Parts: sequence; C-alpha cells; structure tokens
Amino acid sequence: MSCCLFEYCRVQELKVVREFLFQSQQNNNSSADKKGENELVWDDSNWGSWDNPEAKEVGSGETTVTVSAPWLQDCVVSLSPCSDLMVVAKGSKAVFLSARWQTDDGGREGMTLAVSWSGTLSINEGESVSNVICIPLASQKRSSTGRPDWTCIVVGFSSGYVRFYTESGVLLLAQLLNEDPVLRLKCRTYEIPRHPGVTEQHEELSILYPAALVTIDGFSLFQSLRACRNQVARAAAAGSEVVQPPPLAYKKWGLQDMDAIVDHSSVGIMTLCVFDQMRNASILGGFHASVKGSLPAMSQYITVGGGPYTGFYYAIEGSSQPLLSHVALAVASKLTSALFTAASGWLGWKKQNEEEPTQKQKPKVEPATPLAVRFGLPDSRRHGESICLSPCNTLAGVTDDFGRVMLLDVGRGIAIRMWKGYRDAQLGWVQVSEGRGESSPSAPLPRRHAQFLVIYAPRRGILEVWGTQQGPRVGAFTVGKHCRLLYAGYRLMGVNSVTSQGWQLHTQQVCLFDPATGALRTVTVPFHLALSDKKSERAKDLHLLKRLTTLLKSRELEPDYLESEAQRVLLDIKHPAIKKQALESLLANKNAPVSCLTNITRLLLASLRGKDPEAVDEALLQLCSSQLKLLQLYTDIQQLHSTVKESKSNQEPHIEEELARVSLILQRYTELTSGSRPSVSFAQDSPDASLPVRGFLSQMECEGEEIRVVPGPDADWTQLGSFLFWGCLIGESPLQKVCDTLQETGISPQHLLSLLLSVWLHREKEVLKKPKAVRHLHTLLTALSSMKGAVESSWDMQCVSPWWQQVRSACVQSHSAAAALLAAIVAHRAAKDNITSLAETKFQSEWEAVSLELEQWAVCVRQLEDVLALQTLLCVAPLKGTPGGATPHCSVKALLEGGRGGIADSVAKWVFRQDLAPERLKDMLQRRGEAQRTEQPSQPVLREKSQEDLLVSVCQRFPDSLSPDLLFAHCCWEYVVQWNKYPEEGRYLCCAVEHLKRVSSPHIQLGISSMMWNTFLVKRFSAAAFLMEKVGKAPKDRLCRRDVGMGDGATTSFLGSCVALLQILMEADSGIEEVTPPELCVEEVWGGAEGPASIVELALEQRGIHYPLVQHHCLLATLLHTAMTFNLRVKPLSLFDSKGKSAFFRELVSIQLMPSGDMDPGLVSLRQEFLLTVLTGWVKTQSEAGMAPASTRLDLDSGDETWPSLCLDLGTLLQVNPDILRRHLVCELYNHGLDPRAEQVMLEVEDKDVLGSQLLVLTGQRLSYSLLHTQTQTKPAMELLARLPPTLCTWLKAMDPSELGCLSVPLSQTSRLVSRLIEILPENHGQYSLALHLLEAVEVLQGED
Repeated sequence: MSCCLFEYCRVQELKVVREFLFQSQQNNNSSADKKGENELVWDDSNWGSWDNPEAKEVGSGETTVTVSAPWLQDCVVSLSPCSDLMVVAKGSKAVFLSARWQTDDGGREGMTLAVSWSGTLSINEGESVSNVICIPLASQKRSSTGRPDWTCIVVGFSSGYVRFYTESGVLLLAQLLNEDPVLRLKCRTYEIPRHPGVTEQHEELSILYPAALVTIDGFSLFQSLRACRNQVARAAAAGSEVVQPPPLAYKKWGLQDMDAIVDHSSVGIMTLCVFDQMRNASILGGFHASVKGSLPAMSQYITVGGGPYTGFYYAIEGSSQPLLSHVALAVASKLTSALFTAASGWLGWKKQNEEEPTQKQKPKVEPATPLAVRFGLPDSRRHGESICLSPCNTLAGVTDDFGRVMLLDVGRGIAIRMWKGYRDAQLGWVQVSEGRGESSPSAPLPRRHAQFLVIYAPRRGILEVWGTQQGPRVGAFTVGKHCRLLYAGYRLMGVNSVTSQGWQLHTQQVCLFDPATGALRTVTVPFHLALSDKKSERAKDLHLLKRLTTLLKSRELEPDYLESEAQRVLLDIKHPAIKKQALESLLANKNAPVSCLTNITRLLLASLRGKDPEAVDEALLQLCSSQLKLLQLYTDIQQLHSTVKESKSNQEPHIEEELARVSLILQRYTELTSGSRPSVSFAQDSPDASLPVRGFLSQMECEGEEIRVVPGPDADWTQLGSFLFWGCLIGESPLQKVCDTLQETGISPQHLLSLLLSVWLHREKEVLKKPKAVRHLHTLLTALSSMKGAVESSWDMQCVSPWWQQVRSACVQSHSAAAALLAAIVAHRAAKDNITSLAETKFQSEWEAVSLELEQWAVCVRQLEDVLALQTLLCVAPLKGTPGGATPHCSVKALLEGGRGGIADSVAKWVFRQDLAPERLKDMLQRRGEAQRTEQPSQPVLREKSQEDLLVSVCQRFPDSLSPDLLFAHCCWEYVVQWNKYPEEGRYLCCAVEHLKRVSSPHIQLGISSMMWNTFLVKRFSAAAFLMEKVGKAPKDRLCRRDVGMGDGATTSFLGSCVALLQILMEADSGIEEVTPPELCVEEVWGGAEGPASIVELALEQRGIHYPLVQHHCLLATLLHTAMTFNLRVKPLSLFDSKGKSAFFRELVSIQLMPSGDMDPGLVSLRQEFLLTVLTGWVKTQSEAGMAPASTRLDLDSGDETWPSLCLDLGTLLQVNPDILRRHLVCELYNHGLDPRAEQVMLEVEDKDVLGSQLLVLTGQRLSYSLLHTQTQTKPAMELLARLPPTLCTWLKAMDPSELGCLSVPLSQTSRLVSRLIEILPENHGQYSLALHLLEAVEVLQGED
C-alpha cells in the first residue's frame, strides 16, 4: 500500500507529430546540409547524446528516425483532464490527438492517443500559439454518467486573440481581449463544497496578459460554446455560411504594482470574517475608517513574477461591470437595429439574402479596470516562474529561478515551506479521499481528504510526492529527464450541484508524459500515507502488517520463530480491521504448520475475551472462534488417519452376486483404461497429496455451532473428500471414529455424502485396483445414512427419498462409468436394507417391501451397466493418424440429454475413429444375435475379434437405439461432418455415401441425402460449377483451393460423390411409396431421453423432392466430374439453355420450370463435341494403361470401364445421337490400336456406311505409315508400292499417319480391319474397290512378313 506510478495510456505517431511541427526547421537543416556537403565539417550529429540517454528510435517499417526527446520542451502541450484529448502546438501549427482503443499483439485492449487533426491555427500574419487549454464540457442529457459530451480547445495567441475550437479543428469563436501576447490560460470548474461553511465557487476561465487579467464567467461561456457548436453543425449540414456569434461577456483587470508577471492563479470568491474586515479597514483607512455592515465578497488572484516575487490581488464583486466590446462599437450608431440584426442571425431567423458587411476592421480593445496589489512577498533577486493551486484552494506551489519550490498558504498569504534543488521544476497536486473502511469508528461522518504535492525535477529525472503541509516524502520515482508533468487543476465545465448528483467523474489529476516512449502515467497515492506520523496508530498497525507479510514470504522459517513473531505482531496491532487482515494472511500461508496456527489463534481469542466486551470487535471475535474450531477438526481428522487400523466390514452376499454379474465388463474396462497413454501431473495436484491446512480452511465455514462446507471446484472438493474419507475407503483408518467425529462437528450429512461420492467417482482407477474398497464404501454409506438429518423418519416409501436421490444424481452425472456402477450397486443394497428395516418397524410383517425407491434404483443400475458397456467400447484405442481427439466420456445424464440419437451418435464417432469400413460394419451388425465368443484379451492377436465382440455386445444392449439403419445413418452423418472439417480427405465423403447406401429404409435415405446436400454439398458444388464456367476448363489446384476450398484432386472426388449422392436420392424417391415409414423405438430404461432430435428423426421430417430437378443436378454433377477427371475444356453451364441454368442450385423440393422439347441445334452440337472429347480422353487412358508396366499402373477413375456406357446415357439425356458416339468410340479405339474392343463396339453401330468410310481413312493411314513413313523401308515394301494402282498409291501418299494414336499396329490387326471394312461396305459403295485394293496390299505385306 504505497505510491505507484502506472501507465494507463500511450501516445501513438509521435514521429508524425514531430515532423509536422518542425517541418520548416527540418527543411532549413536539409538545405544547410546540401550547402556544406563539400566542406570538411566536424560531425556533431550525435552531440549531446550522453546528456540524452532517453532518446529512442521511433518509427515503423524499415526506416527508423531518431526522435530526440527535448523537442517537446519547445512545444505547448495540454491534456484534457479526462485524458481523451491532447494538443501539441508549435508556432502557428497544432496537432490534436484523440483517444481510441487498440488491441496489442497479446490480445489485450488499451487506450492510445492518435492524431485526429493537424493544421495551422494562426489567422493573422505573424501570430503564433502561446498557450493552450483543453476544457471538457459536460453532457446535458439525463442519462449521462459523468463522461464529457465534447471537448473545447482554447488557444491563446501572441497577437492577443483567444480562439475556441472543436476536437476536429473547427473554429467556434474568436475574440481579441488585449493586444499583448497571451501568457497563461487557466480554468476553474465546479466542485461540491466539502463542508457547509465553504463558499460555493463558480466556474471561470482566466486569461493572463503581461499587464492585464481577463476572466470569463463559466456559465455564459458554456452556453455560448454549445450554441456555437450547434450553429456550426447546422451550417455544415445546410451548406450555408456560419453566422458570426455575439461576443463574450468578460471582466478585465489591469494588474498594477508588479514589475513583471509570468503566471497566475484565480483562487475564487472569498468572504472575510468581521475581524479581518476591521483589521484591513484600519490598516487602509486609519483610525477613523468606517466599516460597512455587510461583509464584502472578493475574488482573490495570486500572481508570480518579479517585484514583488508574489502578488495578492483582491477584486470586490460588483466593482467592475462585464464588458461587451463588439456591442460597444455599435452604441454610437443604431443600437437597437444592430442588436436585433445580430441576434436574429445568431438565433437562426436571419434571411439568407441579408449579407454581412464585407469590410473588416480591427475590433476595439476595451480598457482594463485598475486593480492594485493588496500585498506580496518581496524578494528583489527572486523571480517566480509558475504557480500551481491545490484542489481545495488553500495551498499553492510556486517555482522560481533559484531552483526552489515554495508552498504558500493562500488564505494567510505566507510561505510555510520551501524545498531546495529543484531547478526548472514542474508541479502538480493529488487529492485523495479517505475510504469508507479506513476511518476509525469514532471518526465524524464527513470523509477526510489529503493533499499531496507532486514535484517533477527534470534536471535529475525524478518524480517526488510530498505530504502537505509538513508531511514527509511518501514516494519517489526515477523517470526520464525530458518528460512533461501535465496538471489540469479542473474537471468538467457545465456541472452544478444538481446535475452532478450520482456522477462518477473519470478524470486524472496528475499525468506524466514521456516523449521518448509516448507513455502517459499517473500517480496514485493511498490515503493512509497522509497519516504516516509517529502518533498514528493506523500507520503503526500497517507497518506491523507489512512486517508480518514479509515474514510469511520467507521460505526457510523455523516454526517456533514464526509462532513467536506472529503472536507478538497480532497482539501489538490495535486496529480490528488490520488485525483481522493479519490473521487471515497468517491462516492463508502455506508454510505455517497447523500447531502453530492453532496456538496463535487460541492466544488471540483468549486476549480478546479478556478485554471489555464493548471494546472488542464482534467480527474479529467470531473469526477467531470459528477458525479455531476448524483447526481443531483438521487436527482430529489428521490424527485419526495416522492411526493405522484395518477396519472390519462384512460383505453383503447380494453385492457379491451383483459384482460377479458385471465382473467381465469391469475387467475389460479396467484393462482398457489402465493402458492409457502416460501424462504429466504435479505432485501437489494429485489426490494423494495431503490437504494443506489453508485449503481445508478455505473450504469450510463455521456458522455458530455448525460447520458448513463451501462448494468449490471439483478438484478442491475431491481433495477435501480424500482428506476425510480416503483412509476409510482403503481400510487404513478407523471408519466409525471418523464418522462420529464428523457427526459431532455438526456438518450436514448431505455435504458429507457429496464429499464421499466425489472422492469415489473421481479416483476411479485407484478404486478399481482395491477390491475391498467396495465393502468399505457400503459401510460408510450405511453409517452416513444413520446420521441425524440423512434419511427422514417421516419418509413415505412410496415417494422418492431426497437422500438416495442425491446418490443417484451423482452417479448418473459422473463420467467414471465403473465407479458410478459400483456406487449404485452398493447404494441400491443399502437403500434396500434401509427400506426393509423401516417396513419391519412400521408394518411388522414378513412381506417384502416394494417401493418407488427400489424401482428407481433398478432403472439406475441398468442404465449404468449400459453406459459401462458403451464406455468400454469407446475406450478402445483409435487408429494412429485418425482425427477425433481424446477418448470421449459418456454418462447417463449426457446420454439422456443427448436425445434419442445420442447413443448412436457416440458409436458413430467411435466407428469413425476406428476407421471401420462400411462392409465390415455391416458384417458385425449381422452377427448381433449370435452368442458372444469367449476370448483371452491379453493376447494382442485377438484385438480385432475383441473389438468386434464389444460392438456386438453394445448393440445387444441397445437393440433399438443401435438398429442397423440408425447406426448407418449416424455413421454417414459423422463422416460427412468430418469431411466438412477436412475437405481434402475425399475418402470421408466417399465413406459417408457408402454408409448411406447400406440404409435399407428409403425414407431415411431420402431425408439424410437431402440434409447432406443442403447443409454441406450444394455450396461447394455451385462454387465448382461457377468456377469451371468462368475459366472454361478444368480449374487448376490454386483456383480450386480459392473458390471450392480444396485441391483439384479432392474436387474431382467430391464431384464423384455428389453424383453418387444424387443417384441415391433419386432411387430413394422412387422407392418411397412402396415402403411405409419406419417407427423409431427406444429401450424401456432409456425412454426418458430428452434433448435435440436425432439425425434420423430430422431425416423423416424432410419434405419430398422434385425428381426432375434432382436428375437435372445429377446431370450437371456428372458433366463436372467428367471434365475434372479427363481435364477437359468446357463451360458446363453453357451446355444448357436459360431454363436449365435458372433451375440449378434451387431447393430440391421446389418445382422449377425444366427444359423440354427439342434443344437448340447449337447446344446439341456443343454437347456432342463435349461427349466426343470425353470418349477420346477415356480411350487415351486405356491406351496408356495398356502400354504402362503393371507395377506402375494407377487405379484412376478415368480408367473405369463404365465411362463409355455413361457417355451413351448422357447422350440420351442431352439429345445427342448415340450412334455418332459409338462410331467415334470405334474410330478412337482403332486409332489407338485397341482393335478387339473396337470390334465389340462395332456390333452396336447402326450406320455402317459412315463408319466404313471413317475406318477406310484410318486403314489408309496405317498402310501409309507402313509403306512410306517408316525409317527402314524394306525392299518388298518398295516393290509392292511400285505394283500398286496409281490411284491407290496417290491416295496413300495423301494420308497423314501423324493423326494415329498408335503407329506400330500388327499387320494381322490391319488385315482383320480391312476384312471388316469389306463386310460392312456395300458393293455399290464408291470406295468399295479401294477397300479391295487395300486388302490385297495388306495380304501381300503379311505374306512377305
């Protein structure tokens, strides 16, 4: 609790500010550098760097500009008291910096000041800015909470003008008050009177000239500035000129009897007492002076300068009337008309055609009212430099040219203190009010205030805080040597006693601006530092508290020394609040032993009880008593646990039967959870770590005679439960004694039950390793149930017991499946015994009691068994590299809140993590009725079989929730969700479609398909279509990633899956009328599931589709997939007319106007060309696959044998003649040497004549290559060429073999091709004879080979 200097804001763009203000100086420097660049000069660029260690480089980008810190000393700087606006001016230029919030790299928000306006303020030639002040104006709205409405910048010039600007640099008002330069501008705002006798001060703006002082009333200034701002805004909105506002009313005093004045302070209105009035009258008027009956009110002004060093002026109210200089000019002329014209224009009813006189004359300057100095502090050699008035107007700090700081008593007019060695000092004040909890009980109601003087010594680079009037130095900070201490001394203008009610004024009193870093820092001083004298008990108590805190921070400390020192400190502290704080600090220490804390607390309690009861603080006494009781409980429990004694408990035979029934699944669950991957943990976070006494005290509360457990985080709750019960659960502590001790303390049995269940459920792994823990848990539950207040004696067995309901709630919410099941089995048995004993006492019959409670337990145990089986399945380790995160944990509550699809959703996520193929999952589900095989889980070879058996076992437990259709539907949805996260994994979408194919119900298929299409696919599908339409070909990888969100390979796979999904959608729509919708059932114990609707339920709610529209989209998807597969040039949407284009990407349930009738021949031609290109591409892939080695062949979609039939089907849909496609396919197959396949397709061609002509040319190309274009022509070939008929020889020479896809074709295949030609060509065909000649030539060549 000491002074601190913290940064609350940072000024940005200081380099920009400096370059703008010193632009002319930089230009002069650069011209001087150019002038002397050829001369040998001494390099003094870094001269004085030793004197300026704070100079830093400020800049951005690659170029850095050194900002010299002293540049700010040449500027006029002013900061708004709200810290939301700063003005920096130099010469005729000024820069306004406004506040804005900015987020740094670490994500933390902070306030910065950035340039909002910069420009030239001077209007007249030769004038410059001499002083600036920023006045925030209060908002007049009722909803305002103390933030300013806007800030007015008041600028004084060397010409005597005072001008008022908005934050955006708009001139509101200008007035010439004196022809001398403005020296200082100061403001006084309203402050709530601290005491009833204090005079309420009015708001005021004071302007100091070398020989005059001008004061402007704050209320009239506030109203004028608001009206000016509104009028400027209206003029800007209407585009009209701004009407000249009326002048300000002001008072002007001519300050006499001082040689030089450099600064001033306006103290405000003061009223003398009768004695002071008589004394002044006798001094001024002599013995016979008369005294007026009424006490005069005077405005006090203090000036500093020379001759005298400090002057005190008193202006009696009413001695000077306010001056209106502009109105005085018009008195000689028509006063009424001039006033009416000016007022009407100002108030807004002046006509637009009335123009102002264009001639501009210098305004008249009113003479000042003389005001003589009442008295002063004469010192002929000392010259004052500045004066700073305290916030309560009682003290003032004055600096002089001798390096002294003097403290003045304003009311008495005397110097009361002086500091030496502060040359060029800058002053400020901090006023601190006493906190509500800091005052003593006997203190009066009004809060006390303390004032501290802040002195910044730039020569030493130190900032000091001094207590006034004669207080010590309470703080000192080392800062830069070129900072500026900014102290406003005022707050918001426009506030009064009515509007300020309930406001919280957000203003900073003192601010230190460091131009080297741009940081704005403020000083905070705690109130108690004003009381730090030797007689202050509170200061002594704080010192003792600080001493105790330092003692507790030492790491190596002897307990005896700690105990003695802490006792002495606690007994020496007098103030109850500080004594309570010291005791709480001691109890919260982690190193103090419990015996030490007990002794100290007991001693303190005894000392308090030995005092007068009225003088003892009740809260402190209650704290000591309660903490001592808790410390005693901690000690007792710790001693009981240190007594190693095996507690004996008898195991119930019914519990043994239940455990034997679930032993197999428990064993499998234990093996899977114990083999989890190792993780790092800290010893102090382990449940086995002993609970420190401070942790115990923080979680327990003592209210009177009862001890209450404070709810906290699960980790702390478990640690407290472990401290109380873990020793009992493992049989190392006397169980009954622990329960008796806890019962005696008055802790609620419900809290103890929660702690017991918390430690049992959170330490599951350790519980499963200790078989006897179940028996001890049964004993503990029975003991807690027998406590008073646990099970109510008036409980009706046909109602649910709150006690056992608490156990069930903890079990169903726990994610520890095995521990929850064991706890439920034990609690079930204990509840049954309890009910049986109650029934015997009430009915005294041998009939077995049947109650609602036992029914609830039967359902709970069955649910927990199902959850354990499911959790065991989920614990099976996933395959490496499969996404999906950590092993999910389920609970009964989570499954019930997950809705009817929660179980299937969990299994579907497991299927995805295991990457089970859909076919293999189908085989597993078909064996759900078979008996589960026994196996040895320890053998790793049987891992797959055990995994399958676990899934079958879970499916047997959930026959309805995990029916095949539901499971396949959820698996489909899980895969498509994962594909949406990782679009590059195209196999995820393929697996989703495969799972969807295995759903037997067309209703579910239809709904899931529609949801997949609308949710995940249609957006990317349309993006792919528009992208291909834009580029006119299959897009490259970069474009696919930009528009579709995946690479080109993944896009091809995605489009293929879209085709398959749309086909499933059409097939499901066709078969939906033949099958009734399925009924969704759920197991009886899980009938209470409430939550979001499952995927299957949502699927059954989907509307039917419009079959032609789906077929239309399927056609487009096929075209896109084909183009991507074979890398073709096509604009897919251009293959459809306007109706077809407009129907794309609509809702599949909507009825759209589809294309019908014969298509435009141009479109048909484009479609035919595309399909022919597809067939050509497919044949090329077949040819390349045949020539490539078997080991290097790739299983590509482009090599699929179904492409030709797909093209023919597309031809039918696209109105393309299929015979043209078949002829083209035959020619391409022959062209690439695939003659056997071509012969198969040739059988389906209808127009044999056209095909014969096409094949004749191809045969000629083959013979032409064999006879003319081979590099090694044989002699028989040359002879054959000479024997050929001239027409055939000419025809062969005209052939171009380069068009052949495969040049080296065996002659036997060519001979067979010619034979086929002769068969399909009629004898009357024009080229039939040519075919015969070709046959003859081929046979001759074949015979020679």
